Amino acid sequence: MERKYTSLDEIEKDLHALKLKKDVDLMCLKTDYQTLVRNLSVSQLFSDSVSELTQAFVSKQKSLLSLAAGFLLRRFFR
Repeated sequence: MERKYTSLDEIEKDLHALKLKKDVDLMCLKTDYQTLVRNLSVSQLFSDSVSELTQAFVSKQKSLLSLAAGFLLRRFFR
C-alpha cells in the first residue's frame, strides 16, 4: 500500500509510530524468548515430568482401587 505524504511532519509521525511499534515488538520477542528458555530449563522439565508421573500414578491407584472394590463387591454379594 503506497501512501503519498504532503509534508515532512507526516513522515516524521509515521516513522515515530513505526519505531514505537518496532520497540514494542522487540520487547514482546524478548519476553517470549525468556519464557521459552525458562520452560525448557532442565529443572522445569524435571519438575513437569515428576508432576505428570505423580498424577499418572495417583490415577492408576484410583483405578486399581475401584477395580479391587468392584471385584470384592461382586465376590461377596453374589
